[in-house]
Order: sequence, then C-alpha cells, then structure tokens
Amino acid sequence: MSHPVLFSVITFLMLLVVLSGVGYRIFFKPGRFLRQLGNPVITEAARNRLVDDSEPQSSTLVTILRHIGDRVPSSESDAATLKADMIRAGFRSEHAVPVFYGIRILSTLAVLFLSILMQPRLPPNPVLRVALIVSACAAGWVLPKFFLEKKVTKRQEIIRLSLPDALDLMVVSIEAGLGLDQAIQHVARELQVSHPQLSEDLSLVTLEMRAGKRRSDALRNLAERTGEPEIRRLVAILIQNDRFGTSIGESLRSHSDALRVKRRQEAEERAGKVGVKLVFPIFFFILPSMLIVAAGPGILMIFKYLFPMMKQGS
Repeated sequence: MSHPVLFSVITFLMLLVVLSGVGYRIFFKPGRFLRQLGNPVITEAARNRLVDDSEPQSSTLVTILRHIGDRVPSSESDAATLKADMIRAGFRSEHAVPVFYGIRILSTLAVLFLSILMQPRLPPNPVLRVALIVSACAAGWVLPKFFLEKKVTKRQEIIRLSLPDALDLMVVSIEAGLGLDQAIQHVARELQVSHPQLSEDLSLVTLEMRAGKRRSDALRNLAERTGEPEIRRLVAILIQNDRFGTSIGESLRSHSDALRVKRRQEAEERAGKVGVKLVFPIFFFILPSMLIVAAGPGILMIFKYLFPMMKQGS
C-alpha cells in the first residue's frame, strides 16, 4: 500500500462500524425491549421506590456549581420561571436553579476563553475582536437555556406519547371498581418501567393527595408541573367529571381515542412533509452523483476525441 496510514484509518473505521452494529443488535436492542417490558409482577422493592424520596448525594462539581449559582443576582420572577422550566425538564431538586446558574457562568467563561485564544488569528481590527468577545459571552449564557428548553420539549413529547396507554389502563382500573385516587396510584405503579416520566408525575399526585391536598389541586399541580397541553385537557376532564358526577370511564375512553387519532394525524402530516424536505438533499447530494455516473463517460469521451479534432481542424 502506498498510503499505509490511510489504509489503517479506513480499516479502523470499518471495524468500528461493524462492531457497533453487532453490539447494537445483540446487546442494546434486546436490553431496551426488556427494560420496556419490565418484571412480570410488581414486587415489594418496586413498590417501595414510589415512596423513596431520598435525594442522592451531590457530587463535588454540583456543589461547586451550586455555590457559584448562589452568587448570581436574579429577580424573583426570573427565578420562578426558571424553576418551573427545571421542574418540567425533570430536575426537581431544590438546588436545581443555583446549579443551572453555575452552569451558565462556567459556560460563559469557557466560551470567553476560547474566543480569547482565537484573537491572534483574527485580522487586526479592534471592532471585530470586541464583537467576537461579546458574541461569545452571549452564546455561552444562552446555550444552557437553549438545551434546557430542548429537554423540556423532549420530556413533554414523551409524556404526550405515553398518555394514551395510561388512559387505557386507568379506564380498565375504574371499570374494575377502583376509585379515581386508587386508579391513579395503580397506573403510576404499573407504568414505572415502560413510561417512567408519566409514572413519576402520577406518583407525585398520589403523594400530594395522601398529604391532605384536595384532588383538584393535586391534578392542577400535575398540569403545571408538566406543562403539557394534553395533560391540561385531561386534568380539566377529571375535575369536571368529579364536580358534576358524570362517567369518568367514558370520558377517559373518548379522550384516549382522540389522542390516538391526533397522533395518527400528526404522523400522516409528517409523512406528507417528507417529499418537500427531501428536495434539497436530492438536489445537492444525489443528483450530482447521478449526473456524474450518467454523463461522466460521455464528457470524458468529448474531452478525449472531440476537443483534439477541433484543434486539428482549426
């Protein structure tokens, strides 16, 4: 081989791809299905996890970030909004907001350090250098908020997709003779393996009602805690049925069917957009390759025979 280093890199990449594919099919994919299925029965250890509210010990890095974030000045409205976003993202620790501010400070300092390292490579223009430093600091401050919003959106999507299964199980529990409180507790216990996000929120509803809070207030806290519009509609249905004494099972079944229809419509809408989204990849990547394969031999023949004949004729 004339390029042994290139051959070694290509061989390494091929082995990496092959081993990753084999590992995914043999280990990761079956393990994911087993985690979704869970145990055949609800054991006592799994039941005890619902009432285990002990918070894990914070690491040294989290402690440092919390101390840094405690010194960041912020208004009460901004802190309350950020706390609501942290709860909707799944971070329910009382130190979540200071840790997030600490992450923002470290992110800003890191991006500022990178921008200072890039200063010698820039043109000798002081305005450009100042603009780079200001833009880097702004990006370092905004990026953690951007990732937090993406985390909130992802968690809300997971809860929305798992809601029809929870409603079906709740309908079965209510029609079997359980009350709404016991049905919520049963659903939270049964979904803790397949849908842990929704199970965690429903478990908090059960704990709030055990602590003496009214059912309507606990359900409203569920809607505020998740921020998902479908959860808000479900809470409104449950509160209305509880107030007027209508059939909860029929209302939940109708809401579950409506959610599945809406999910199917969203899938059809995404499938309808695929053709438009594929225009640019086809135009910039697939079409040039097809032109090279189809017209490449003809162009080479033109360069090989036609151009020499035109030069001889002239």
